[in-house]
Amino acid sequence: MPGQKINLNQIGLYMKYRKEGKSQIAAAAKAGFSERSARNVQQRDFQEAKSPHCWRTKEDPFKNVWESELVPMLEQSPRLQARTLLDYLQDRYDDQFPDKQLRTLQRRVQSWRALHGPEKEVIFRQNHPPGWQGLSDFTHASSLGVTINGVSFDHSLYHYRLAFSGWEYAKVILGGESFTAVAEGLQNALWECGGTPETHRSDSLSAAFKNLSKHEKEDLTERYREVCVHYNMEPTRNNRGVSHENGTIESSHRHLKARIDQALMVRGSRDFESIDAYRQFVREVISRHNRRIHKDYMEELAHLGELPERKTTDYTEERVRVTSSSCIKVKSIIYSVPSRLIGEMLKVHLYDDRLECFVGATHTVTLSRIRKKSGYVNQIDYRHLVGELARKPAAFQNYIFKDELFPTLAFRQTWERLSGIYDSRKACKEYVAILKEAAVADRERDVSVFLEKRLENGGVVSSAEVQALFRPPLSEFPQQSLWLDELSSYSCFIQGGTL
Repeated sequence: MPGQKINLNQIGLYMKYRKEGKSQIAAAAKAGFSERSARNVQQRDFQEAKSPHCWRTKEDPFKNVWESELVPMLEQSPRLQARTLLDYLQDRYDDQFPDKQLRTLQRRVQSWRALHGPEKEVIFRQNHPPGWQGLSDFTHASSLGVTINGVSFDHSLYHYRLAFSGWEYAKVILGGESFTAVAEGLQNALWECGGTPETHRSDSLSAAFKNLSKHEKEDLTERYREVCVHYNMEPTRNNRGVSHENGTIESSHRHLKARIDQALMVRGSRDFESIDAYRQFVREVISRHNRRIHKDYMEELAHLGELPERKTTDYTEERVRVTSSSCIKVKSIIYSVPSRLIGEMLKVHLYDDRLECFVGATHTVTLSRIRKKSGYVNQIDYRHLVGELARKPAAFQNYIFKDELFPTLAFRQTWERLSGIYDSRKACKEYVAILKEAAVADRERDVSVFLEKRLENGGVVSSAEVQALFRPPLSEFPQQSLWLDELSSYSCFIQGGTL
């Protein structure tokens, strides 16, 4: 009959009639099913599904200890594992409970937890109306295997996402989680998005406030709240260690990195010439994603709040004085600055990737920010110092930051060759003159290439040769001709004279 399951008796009857020589149609009719079912029986070797058994086929090995010993232990400590309970039984009863009974005990423990164990945490799925929530978080991206000029690039991504439409923003972060990275990334995301959600969801920011004093943590917490207030957003956080409460952004981390990884495969190389080139690559990946969800984004954009007239503070600030060595010390790291700033008190704005230095309200210099991982760390830019060093080149010989005055390997090898040929005074004078020429108008690359060629040929480089690279050839000077008047033509200026 249609809709009824074919049983083994019907199949047996059908096969019996077929053996007796009856046709497929006749045998199927006598067995009580259709010709089509008969074809399925023969082609697929159809068998009736067996009902699962729910009875015990062997004696329960834990019958004597389950209720009396194991259940009380589970009631007292529900997180006890079956392996631990079996170890307990083996220690107590010698060889009565071998390891092969572990799976049996695991099933018993699993069944007990389902019937009598503690309640489990429930995840309450949420609706995300348009314009209601934006979320942000950091995710480590070193697994992408990106390199900058062949050097492994250890970095993270600041990731912002609108919960309703899935519109995203991502920024490459060099120094890990910090308040400046949160504030700068969040503001960039809001201005690029074109509006502000009602609430902003983040994690507990514990990593951003790591190693800070209680006062500093309270100050940055208040500053983060002020950023949200500036954009008329309600700041919310998930509980520490409960990542699924921020699940809308947590789960999308994997998809974001997967898209970047796929784009890197298509690109054919994971090496970039600069950090800026990699940042542009990430922006393009994000842009492609946002184009795909453009319709949902436009729907959500209509519900987003208006942006304020300007951005608010997205940096931390320190005040430092420039030493007589033309250096400043920020976060235990020494940076060089132009020597004209010696003695000045600088106001330093610390961003994730840079330091903006001010004298009063006037911006003076931007420095690339580096992080201290271990040991002694400094960042000395020879361009800041070479002018003064050229006036007293012998100071180069034992300068404490001497290694930082070799921009490339070619410069270091040039110094080694000069110091091996000349006395220390002349070697210093020659090298500093070469370094000074490299500092002019970004000539470093050209000078480095020239030094490499001379080193390969075994020659000795002189500062005069380097200076000649950038001196215009004589043929480029304009040819001038002199024209002299006859002296008689000046007679008119003599009293009584005529022209």
